Amino acid sequence: MTDESPTPAQNKLLYLFTGLAVLINFSGLFIPIQGVDATIYALISKTMVQRNDFVQLIYHGADWLDKPHFPFWITALSFKLFGFTTWAYKLPGILFLMMGAYYTWLLAKELYNKQIALWSVLILLTAQHIVLSNNDVRAEPYLTGLIIAAVYHFYKAHTNNSFWQLLTGCIFTACAIMTKGMFALVPIGGAIAGQFIFTRQWRSLFNLRWLIAAVLIFIFILPELWCLNQQFDLHPEKVIFGQKGVSGIRFFFWDSQFGRFFNTGPIKGHGDLLFFVHTALWAFLPWSLIMFVAVFQFIKKGFKYAQAKEWYCISGALLTFLLFSASGFQLPHYLNIVFPFFAIITAQYLNYLSGKKSILAIAITQNVVISLMLLLIAALHYFFRPQVFSWFTALTLLMLLIMLLFFSRFIRIHGYQKIALRTLLVSFIVNLYLNLSFYPSLMHYQTSSEASIWINDHNPRNLPVAAVIDDNSTPFEFYSNKPVFAFNADGKLSHPAPPFLLYTEAEAVKGLNAKGLHTQTLATFQRYWVTRIGLPFLNKKTREKELTAMVVVEVE
Repeated sequence: MTDESPTPAQNKLLYLFTGLAVLINFSGLFIPIQGVDATIYALISKTMVQRNDFVQLIYHGADWLDKPHFPFWITALSFKLFGFTTWAYKLPGILFLMMGAYYTWLLAKELYNKQIALWSVLILLTAQHIVLSNNDVRAEPYLTGLIIAAVYHFYKAHTNNSFWQLLTGCIFTACAIMTKGMFALVPIGGAIAGQFIFTRQWRSLFNLRWLIAAVLIFIFILPELWCLNQQFDLHPEKVIFGQKGVSGIRFFFWDSQFGRFFNTGPIKGHGDLLFFVHTALWAFLPWSLIMFVAVFQFIKKGFKYAQAKEWYCISGALLTFLLFSASGFQLPHYLNIVFPFFAIITAQYLNYLSGKKSILAIAITQNVVISLMLLLIAALHYFFRPQVFSWFTALTLLMLLIMLLFFSRFIRIHGYQKIALRTLLVSFIVNLYLNLSFYPSLMHYQTSSEASIWINDHNPRNLPVAAVIDDNSTPFEFYSNKPVFAFNADGKLSHPAPPFLLYTEAEAVKGLNAKGLHTQTLATFQRYWVTRIGLPFLNKKTREKELTAMVVVEVE
């Protein structure tokens, strides 16, 4: 890719690939929700609708203090409109990510040009963990869209001196804070402040508009504070995190994020300074190696031409990256929120790339990445032997593979665009395989959702339903059309009087029979904890030893 103006044919090709990237991000819409976190969020939103209570967050009948309300409000609204379905849970998160792609386009077009904006969107929508997160939807798709939207509107508020742009930016910022907590201010504030600091715009940094913005943001997060006050601060007698007198407002402002950062809050972790470095290596595939080079080159050359450079993207991305790296609590999906910034940085680097040696180095690097990704998918298919692999999937993947190998012979493209388009195609192949074959097959082993759906279709007597209630039961509870009673073999938890249907481990049935209960096995499933995938499970020849027999029995 060079800094030359693209031809209309090249633009049409980029728009076509953008459409394909969007479709691929929607391709996991109907795959069952993956436990544990996503199904907890889905169950909390389902409970919110069932209780018609949008103030309190309730999980398994108890007060839940971990995440703010905004994603649950949006998901609950979707459930009210479309029912308690997989796609109704995932759709809002994917739409917020698409909003983030749109704002990535807007910001890149303002800061650079239309060509860079197009590639920024393509890079973002094909980054591996973005596609994965649109299947395993948590808070990050919401946050990714809200943060880049806030940065764009604050940028416009500054350049156009517009109050309405400032107001819009404050609304998006408040929604981001009500999604993840006060840490959402780090990439937003870092992007804006970094721009002014590096370009020495001190008057802009201390402009009155930012004080107004702080007041507006506080006003817009008042619904969250009111809900926390109602559920927690007004009830010091409640036991939260094993103690009484827990303040929901304090947790929101401090313990939820900064408590994790300093490892002083009720939820602790073990940090690794290099965690997000090696996370980015796979999470930003197939663009990760180029992204690291782009960041390095931007910093290397940036200080020589500080006044002429934009610093929004590098400031928002690196400040967040460094703070996350220093944090005591780290998870791979945290990094997604800065991917729009990384996408723009990567796209502008490629756009201004020149010299045969540089383009050749990038081409060699990406050919290695492409080859490795294809080999990994081929190996996964060979050893895993997915149950779901239709002719449609096979033909689609074959067509994309043929395009990957031969399309540059029929389409006139020059420079880096050849390898860039091939990079897009390998992302399409990998993620279509994952969402059309691998994950649908894998989710058959999440038997808590499989058994619940089976019971919905095979309970003609409308018997009560019971299961052992814990975090791993959340898929069963979410997908069940009936309330799920808590049960264990010792009778310590409440359960309905016989007859009822019970989902449990096959081994546990012997204990029930020994206690004099009569059981009839109705269905058998093979369970594996799908969030802890290991090589013995991925190999069909050794998989059986990794599985646990689960049953649905009628207890009389």
